[in-house]
Order: sequence, then structure tokens, then C-alpha cells
Amino acid sequence: MAKVLLLRGITIVNDKVREAIWQRVANEPYAKKLGLKLLRLDPGYALVEMDLRGDMANIFDMTHGGAIFSLIDEAFEISCNTHGTVAVALNVTVTYHKSPTKGGVLRAESREIYRSRKIATYEIRVTDGENSPIASCQALAYRKREKLPFL
Repeated sequence: MAKVLLLRGITIVNDKVREAIWQRVANEPYAKKLGLKLLRLDPGYALVEMDLRGDMANIFDMTHGGAIFSLIDEAFEISCNTHGTVAVALNVTVTYHKSPTKGGVLRAESREIYRSRKIATYEIRVTDGENSPIASCQALAYRKREKLPFL
């Protein structure tokens, strides 16, 4: 059975792939450590949320860029693997626009822009609870031939 179906030119994430990714994210140790929550999953798309905590602060008492990058990377990782085959990061370029408000919520939305058999490109936007831009990212994934090992 195909992991991704094509219906009238629209790619649909197969229920088996969708459920497997949801389960893996829910049980991922690093995501749990940071409190990353998957909110939405579609083909080439993911929306991930993170509550900002005091232990995510840097030396300036602002949210650490590494915490924001982790949110970006989680959304990217999920969105580029929705097609049922293993995809890994080749390049990630992040621009930080402003520091988020302490104790707020951040959301990263990753959208597939282009996908071929071997590579795919993504745009990831991070916004705060007021939908203000916090960071943006362009990312490139290498698409392997192997199916996701947890299917």
C-alpha cells in the first residue's frame, strides 16, 4: 500500500504515515524536554508550538536562539517527512527578527515550497501569540529512498 496517495492532483498524507509521525513526535525525548507540541500536519506542512519557559533564557535574559532554532527544526523535520520517506536537513538558514516576550508562546509553521525526488525546500516562519514575526528560515532537505523506519 502506498504511504502517500495522489487524488485529483492533491497529495494526501496517508493515515498510517500521519499516525506514525504523530506518535513519534509525542514520544520524542528532545521534543518532550522543550515542550514542543505538534498542532497540525499535512503533506509538506507542519505547525508546532512551544511555551517559553524561564530555563530557555540566554545570558541577556532573552529567549535563547537555540530554543527558537529547535522549534524551527522540529517543524522542518516533521514537514519534510510527511511523504513517507526519510528526509534529512542539508542546509538551514535562520534570520532572527526580534526577541519574543517572556512567558509567551511561539509557533513555527513549515511549508514545502518545492520537492523533487532527491531534494525539497521549505520556508519556516516563527510567530508569537500575537502573530508577530520572531524568526524566519529557509531550509533544504535531502530525500532518501528509504521509507520511514517507524511505519
